[in-house]
Amino acid sequence: MMPRTLITGGAGFLGSHLCDRLIKEGHRVICLDNLITGMVENVAHLIGHDAFRFIKLDVTEYLYIDGPLDYVLHFASPASPIDYQRLPIQTLKVGSLGTHKALGLAKAKGARFLLASTSEVYGDPTIHPQREEYWGNVNPVGPRGVYDEAKRFAEAMTMAYHRYHGLDTRIARIFNTYGPRMRPNDGRVVSNFINQALRGEPLTVYGDGAQTRSFCYVSDLVEGLYCLLMSGEVNPVNIGNPKEFTVLDLAHMVLKAVGGPSADSTGLATGIELRPLPVDDPRTRQPDIGLAQERFGWEPKVQIAEGLALTIEYFRKQLK
Repeated sequence: MMPRTLITGGAGFLGSHLCDRLIKEGHRVICLDNLITGMVENVAHLIGHDAFRFIKLDVTEYLYIDGPLDYVLHFASPASPIDYQRLPIQTLKVGSLGTHKALGLAKAKGARFLLASTSEVYGDPTIHPQREEYWGNVNPVGPRGVYDEAKRFAEAMTMAYHRYHGLDTRIARIFNTYGPRMRPNDGRVVSNFINQALRGEPLTVYGDGAQTRSFCYVSDLVEGLYCLLMSGEVNPVNIGNPKEFTVLDLAHMVLKAVGGPSADSTGLATGIELRPLPVDDPRTRQPDIGLAQERFGWEPKVQIAEGLALTIEYFRKQLK
């Protein structure tokens, strides 16, 4: 019997890649999305597939799916600073009401539930790298608080359903991910840099560029999510690439890969433009993935040069 799986936010960047992966694994997939930040184009190649169904629906308003469900994967949420600062109320609602409805559906169907949480629950961390037992350093009333606190609340509600109702749950704390199907204007650093470089514009680096990030290619991230879903681990698990770069390092890598204007080691040449650092922008972000390695043997495999080349190729086609 083919497993039947619901993915909220299934037309988004990560959700659409999960649709592909689960269909490949023999699941029948129901993709639910209100298309505020998701795009039908991300799942257009699946329309008409016997194992795929798309429903346009806002998970915060109503959630009913007929028939059995084996898995509910809750990925619905704006996920980039541009989106959740433009849609602050919707972001808080999908993290609270949307998570409540998705958990309630999983409980009613006896389905395993996976929450897409985020490294943002660690805020601007005071320990480095970040391990799952770290409680974080979040400003709840800052401009990023709507996303950070929505996900922290979603984690708390997921664990409450697990403890109180005995629901079979998983929590993935997802770190910076990149790859095909990112929106060119989503405000994330990788898509920003690639699209600016392809258009021959200076790359916008905020602050001095010394802040660090860890970038995981989407196929590695989806593999980690699948391994977590099929594991027995109910506590939060970091899923991301532990290899750390400064934002300025990344800018140089993108310029080199695209073949755009060169920049010197200070980043002040024509290829890079420095701007003030946004409020509450984390100075460091790097996952400790020891738990994922120990529990289900996962670690990323795609190197940054390979991942950037594949992502640049995707955006070249989009620009055409």
